[in-house]
Amino acid sequence: MQLQVSRTPVREAFLMLAQEELLDVFPQSGTMVSYLDLALVEEGRFIRQTIEQVIVREACVTLQSDQLFKLESNLAMQTLCLEKGTHQQLFELDEAFHQLLFEGCQKMRSWKIIRQLNSHFDRLRMLRLASNSDWLNIVQQHHLIFEAISNRDADKAVQQMTDHLQVVNFEKQALKEKYLDYFK
Repeated sequence: MQLQVSRTPVREAFLMLAQEELLDVFPQSGTMVSYLDLALVEEGRFIRQTIEQVIVREACVTLQSDQLFKLESNLAMQTLCLEKGTHQQLFELDEAFHQLLFEGCQKMRSWKIIRQLNSHFDRLRMLRLASNSDWLNIVQQHHLIFEAISNRDADKAVQQMTDHLQVVNFEKQALKEKYLDYFK
């Protein structure tokens, strides 16, 4: 298939993907999608967990009723996606749930930085989605986070977020064993 695109934007896109360590470039040999690197996954998870613990603590203090309503609406859609089995949409709603927390705390630059640093973490999450479509636990955790924020219980919100973002630690080894060829 021809995309009618010059080499310059393709080269720039490849350079950006290589900077994010999503592509391995071998000069005059070729370019390959990089293997999943569990050290980079862990680093992304660590950064996200550290920042999101602070965000939920702040959300307990700053979120107004309209922002809580947006979170609750997102959760209702997540529940519907579980019932309908639309897991790609559920992945997007998962991201939107976390983004709404940053938005409500007026920390969107921080969210954008996290997004840039989490490409390997997201790759593992997508692999999990492809291999296991049971997202009930994830949605339940989102409900618990929301409940703690709604009740202005900062310590509980932080603990729920910590538990939520550590789920990947329990799943990554099983994913590596199942998809050995995908990992570094």
